[in-house]
Amino acid sequence: MTKRLTSRDVTEGPERAPHRAMLRAVGLKDADFGKPFIGVASTGNEVTPCNLHLNDLAEEARRGVWENNGVGIQFTTIAVSDGISMNTEGMKGSLVSREVIADSIELMCFAQRFDGLVGMAGCDKSLPGTVMAMARLNIPSVFLYGGTILPGKYKGRDVTIQDVYEAVGAYSAGQMTLQELVELERVACPTEGSCAGFYTANTMASAIEAMGMSLPGSASIPAVDRRIYDAAYRSGATVLRLLENGIKPRDIMTYEAFENAVTVVCAMGGSTNAVLHLPAIAHEAGVKLDIDVFDRISRRTPHIADMRPGGRFVMVDLDRVGGVPVVLKKLLEAGLLHGDCLTVTGKTLAQNLREIGTGDGGEVVRPISNPIHPTGGIAILKGNLAPEGAVVKSTASAVQTFKGPARVFNSEEEAYRAVLRREIGPGEVIVIRYEGPKGGPGMREMLAVTAIVVGQGLKEKVALVTDGRFSGATHGLMVGHVSPEAAVGGPIAALRDGDIVEIDVPSRRLSVMLSDDEIRKRLESWSAPKPRYTSGVLAKYAKLVGSASRGAVCG
Repeated sequence: MTKRLTSRDVTEGPERAPHRAMLRAVGLKDADFGKPFIGVASTGNEVTPCNLHLNDLAEEARRGVWENNGVGIQFTTIAVSDGISMNTEGMKGSLVSREVIADSIELMCFAQRFDGLVGMAGCDKSLPGTVMAMARLNIPSVFLYGGTILPGKYKGRDVTIQDVYEAVGAYSAGQMTLQELVELERVACPTEGSCAGFYTANTMASAIEAMGMSLPGSASIPAVDRRIYDAAYRSGATVLRLLENGIKPRDIMTYEAFENAVTVVCAMGGSTNAVLHLPAIAHEAGVKLDIDVFDRISRRTPHIADMRPGGRFVMVDLDRVGGVPVVLKKLLEAGLLHGDCLTVTGKTLAQNLREIGTGDGGEVVRPISNPIHPTGGIAILKGNLAPEGAVVKSTASAVQTFKGPARVFNSEEEAYRAVLRREIGPGEVIVIRYEGPKGGPGMREMLAVTAIVVGQGLKEKVALVTDGRFSGATHGLMVGHVSPEAAVGGPIAALRDGDIVEIDVPSRRLSVMLSDDEIRKRLESWSAPKPRYTSGVLAKYAKLVGSASRGAVCG
């Protein structure tokens, strides 16, 4: 190590005697003051199964640091459970938590003068939040995903939290008894770990592995598998090698690495939330990642992983056939990845994959020559209703075009009540506005609404358009992230009940059958709603947050 360690700011010289005194009180000895200080951050908490075990993982990563001649110092940050806050006012805090996580990890490492970082996360926003901090700090860093939950078993089939949300819709339609609903509820989440399907957490874990910021093969390991603890130990050891070799996150998180991440999301039918989180991480790394990149890459990338919510399998099934490296190998062999991208191993992506023995993917991962869909799972739509763009998971619905009258709601609650009362009819387009980053504020996910639509048997019969966003468990013709959002006077604010909305995924169009003059005239009489919150974190967020089309970043 030729470069002076940042931790010397608090350990070196007579004037740092008070600092060393504090450090001695937490257990450090004379010999430790010359070692690298590595922050070991986790989002461990008892709020949700996604994060329940992360403090134990952090302890193992800390041991990996100490046993490889570093000083591992553990700390925690927050994590919000989307599954528990969903369809409540509390869900407004979910996307905001991404920024708080990034800020808090950045502040701890900056203030305490850490030389490197191991970050562990489980819930949806905690993954991008942790990696955003790594990009900002640009100190040697390794990310570790806490792992997927095992699926539950109900009437002989695998079930996940997605099934419970959709069962609420089935119950409301009289297709399921209350006893059946409660029986499903009791078995759907049998272990610790993040939601089982290829929802947002598993999508982002796979993208981060593809980007090179986590150890090969670690994204698919179940949370209850002892291999995840071995990965935690190795992550702690690996960060010291990165420090020794001077490899920092921005050396890894290049534009080409982000293209690799987007390619994997598209090939696996990943969550539309990746269109928010990857640009946000790229922003922190000083890389411009326009949302149009998702559409360009999706058009050239076949959808090959048969994963829920649209497919048959869950993350543990992918792990059994070799994990994310199986997907990466197929894509690399087809010339769809940048194999020369550097990773946290100190080797390139291609070198890592040569060293990993994997199978052919079985039924879970198709050959490139026989894909599930010829193109990837993400489509960016534009038009007079979304000049800056909107996002749809194109592989999540058999219906690719839809035209119908708008049913306009100014909040998720209004729409939820209407759907629950079965007031939405076939052929209608549900429009939920004022739920964008500023308007919500916080851009709530709409899983409760979309799941009830599916549970009532309306999946192929209605469409949904919103300036909010969706859970990775959402499927159907659901268009989100409409930008500009209603709260800043985007065209979606001009919509009225009965206006004809047209969605055309193949042509990448989202439009309303109104003239530009009519839209302009309506918006001239429009005024911005009063802020829903005038103090606290949500008020602050609403003032700072930018467009969803640029990752909903603050600043």
